[in-house]
Amino acid sequence: MAWNQPGSGQDPSGNRDPWGGRKPSGGGNKSNPLFDKLQSVFGGGDPNGEKQLTRLLLVGAVALWVIFGFYRVEQAERAVVFRFGEYAKVETAGLHWRPMLMDSVRKVNVERTEQMPLNASMITEDENIVDISLTVQYRIADPKNYVLAIASPESTLAHATESALRHEVGSAKMTQVLGEGRAKLAQDMLPRLQSYLDRYSSGISVRNVNILEALPPKDVKAAFDDVIRAKEDKERLKNQAETYANGIVPEARGQAARLIADANGYKQEVIDRATGNASRFQGLLAEYRLNPKVMRSRMYLDAMETVMAGNRKVVVEPGGAAPLLYLPMAAAAAAATTPAPAASGASPYIPPASTGNLRDAERSGRTLEGAR
Repeated sequence: MAWNQPGSGQDPSGNRDPWGGRKPSGGGNKSNPLFDKLQSVFGGGDPNGEKQLTRLLLVGAVALWVIFGFYRVEQAERAVVFRFGEYAKVETAGLHWRPMLMDSVRKVNVERTEQMPLNASMITEDENIVDISLTVQYRIADPKNYVLAIASPESTLAHATESALRHEVGSAKMTQVLGEGRAKLAQDMLPRLQSYLDRYSSGISVRNVNILEALPPKDVKAAFDDVIRAKEDKERLKNQAETYANGIVPEARGQAARLIADANGYKQEVIDRATGNASRFQGLLAEYRLNPKVMRSRMYLDAMETVMAGNRKVVVEPGGAAPLLYLPMAAAAAAATTPAPAASGASPYIPPASTGNLRDAERSGRTLEGAR
């Protein structure tokens, strides 16, 4: 008897399994509604319908593979494409496509300026320790080298920066590093750092190096602060002196120019006066040659007028008969109202004389003599 034929004591209807268990009621050919619906859509139980379903699934998978293969590269980015893990090309900005599962893409920003801080302790040329804090600003210049040449670009940049800084600080004295030499230190460090990165083919372009601070050791910090303050005071006083010089020198030059102009004016005045006196003397000489006696008398009177103009004068007639006349007359009237001095033997008060001339006195004397 075959294994699939019912033996003795078995149910001939086939409701028992070969091990004697009863099959569940309701039949074993109950269908799945979802599967039935798919069969109705794609051809029912027809083998051709199953092929169509397989073909449709394959087309959908290919469509998804094509759609998800598109990617976009921004304007500031570059895309490094790898095919089966090997470098293939560098894509620029725009919409691109890559075969999924075959190509991989790594995007890098080539226009953004990155910044890396660094704190390090360095030894100067005079064997002093200096704590330096700086920042390095850089961009990605070559995306291919940046991605492929070195495993860790940031770590490489940090090591190269430390090497360049150690070289520059080791060639300078501590006072230069702590004082005004920091700017020059950063300028000298920039090309050296770039040469190190180019030697590594890192694809990094250094834009700027900023030394934020340089501090001496704590044990001598107070002394160095005093030195720095003294230098700052020196510069401040120097600037004040230069400001004062810039203000006083133009003023002194103006005064010198004014004095020179006054001297030139006085010189011209003296020359003109001397020239006028010489011309007048020449005229007097011509008159003197025509009538020497009259000219001598006139010159004598003019000289007496000049000499006696500032002196007090008393006119007395010959013989002593006429009263005393004080010239000028206004001064004589003022003297009449002034009391005489009390001390005996004192000289009579003579009022101060104003300007007059000897010829007026002579004319007054002749007038009085004629009246008598």
